Amino acid sequence: MRTVRVNAASQSYDVLIGKDAVRELGQQAKKLCPGALKVLVVSESNVAPLYLDRVKAELEGAGFEVIDYVFEAGEQNKNINEIAGMWNKMAEAGFTRTDFVVGLGGGVTTDMAGFAASTFLRGIKVIQLPTSLLAMVDASVGGKTGIDIPMGKNQVGAFWQPSLVIEDISFLKTLPDEVFTEGMGEVTKHAFIMDLELLEKLEKANGDIRSDEDLLEETVYMNVADKAGVVGEDEHDNGRRQTLNFGHTVGHVIERDSGFTKPHGICVAKGMGIVMDACVRAGTLAAEDAERMKALLKLYKLPVSDDITPEAIVEGAMNDKKKRGDTLSVILVNKIGQAEIKKMTAEEFLKFLSV
Repeated sequence: MRTVRVNAASQSYDVLIGKDAVRELGQQAKKLCPGALKVLVVSESNVAPLYLDRVKAELEGAGFEVIDYVFEAGEQNKNINEIAGMWNKMAEAGFTRTDFVVGLGGGVTTDMAGFAASTFLRGIKVIQLPTSLLAMVDASVGGKTGIDIPMGKNQVGAFWQPSLVIEDISFLKTLPDEVFTEGMGEVTKHAFIMDLELLEKLEKANGDIRSDEDLLEETVYMNVADKAGVVGEDEHDNGRRQTLNFGHTVGHVIERDSGFTKPHGICVAKGMGIVMDACVRAGTLAAEDAERMKALLKLYKLPVSDDITPEAIVEGAMNDKKKRGDTLSVILVNKIGQAEIKKMTAEEFLKFLSV
């Protein structure tokens, strides 16, 4: 079992990573939530049949009354109606401020479980049990929670750090190939913006980290450690944490314009490729470095381009939560392993993408 400590300003907590790590859930929950009697387990229709019974058994074995809320899988269901359903479940069950929520699923689930916890009774504890690669390396760590609205992804939410994250590598065995591939969008992003060792490890693995369980665990650990360091330095996204948005400013527009039918990690990969190409045209990124990064994306079956126009990107980006006043924080990688935050107006961003 590996442990990463996240030292956020508002709360510090552990991320436990390992095979069969879910067995720690009951004991850890009892320690972290000593006054709790009840727990709401939030999951979705693809994950619940696989793991909900196991999770409920772990919690019931520790003496908790378990109520579950299972929603239909898919980003399109990441909305206020489902959050209201969670609030109502907890209210009907008589939850108090000492009770807690568990998020069991991918990024959609962990975002929603965290948001429901952050708002019910003005905030109760949440423990995250991510089941997808994307959720393990990104969504479940760092305390960003939220839902989508028609104007954009994660437009409504809150910073609400979990009390614990348990990442059971065994859960990844049942992950469909396309969902695992989506998670590699966030894994490669971390390599590009801050971790050359991770990039070299991914290159050496030659497109396959899944068949070697030890390598997979190490890869997840490296990504979580990378993100924990950033979150500890900048919890609320006002400085260095913005670099984690590499590819997201463009990717979120592609995702939104698809009606949230295109997977998040795929859209991020496309966004990274588009920004890389723009950096090469601007003369700030060496063409060979861009090709190396795009080769890694392709190695892990990720796309590097999209037919979206620069005008559509800018229109969508100006409604994104990354906008500050009349400027956008655009994340650039002009050297592999280093990210830069560049403030651009809409006109400057359009010119950057169109040159």
